[in-house]
Amino acid sequence: MQKDFLRILDFNTEELEEFILLAIEIKEKFVKKIFHKPLVDRTLGMIFDNPSTRTRISFEVGMLQLGGHAISLNSNDIQLSRGETIQDTARIISRFLDAIVIRTPSHEVVEILAKHADIPVINGLTERFHPCQILSDIFTIKEKKGYYKGIHIAYIGDGNNVANSWISAALRLKFHLTLACPEGFRPNREVLETAGKYAETEIQVIENPYDAVSDADIIYTDVWVSMGQDSETKKRKEVFSPYQINSNLVEKAKKDVLIMHCLPAHRGEEITSQVMDGKNSIIIDQAENRLHLQKAILEILLTRNEKNKKE
Repeated sequence: MQKDFLRILDFNTEELEEFILLAIEIKEKFVKKIFHKPLVDRTLGMIFDNPSTRTRISFEVGMLQLGGHAISLNSNDIQLSRGETIQDTARIISRFLDAIVIRTPSHEVVEILAKHADIPVINGLTERFHPCQILSDIFTIKEKKGYYKGIHIAYIGDGNNVANSWISAALRLKFHLTLACPEGFRPNREVLETAGKYAETEIQVIENPYDAVSDADIIYTDVWVSMGQDSETKKRKEVFSPYQINSNLVEKAKKDVLIMHCLPAHRGEEITSQVMDGKNSIIIDQAENRLHLQKAILEILLTRNEKNKKE
């Protein structure tokens, strides 16, 4: 098992399934109010350079529910803002903390932090990947459908960090993935090249969203304008307007298709309120499951890391 949780592809199929199976167990205990605190006296540091609702709350609450503590950090609050290197920061805070979750624009920063830290580093979101979100979403699909292998997921919209992580997950967990993205807004080329070489199931990128959803079990979307792209707002709204998840699009999919969105949603843009609040939507359940899947990540990484140190 890897020390850190930076990318889906850092783990093999069995390891990813282990996270999901533990999340199922953790949620069952949570619902039944069964005591489960394997991380007593452990401390999680949370470095959030970008705004966050679900990631920050779910990690903080999750750590507390597992018996540990969470402290919130920000580059402006620590010496990174005054020129201390990432390398030195990693070495020092490794002496104080048991794990770090970081949400920052640069994936390279996360990689450097993980390289020089002696404790687990968890990617809470970068411009390239959002692994916690996608593994949590697969846990939700497993919960709702009973399975995910062989399922057909249609991702509609921007080929961003979420799309990149969906492609990585399809490579490991063997479901079918169709991404409908406008020309010029496709997923990361390196990620697509990896998929082309190693995919055992169908992973394709097309432009027509109606073709993408025609046989889909899941329709998934994300915002059209991500953090740091505000200057592109007008252009992106024009380009992505045909990619809205609305009732006309949903009608082209299976009757029991499930609608997912990683949130926050811009209602009336990438998704309509009618669809988001409709009978096929599992968006709120999906958001809740971030808590349980991330608790599984914390438990596995912290307990395995401690065991490895003793050995």
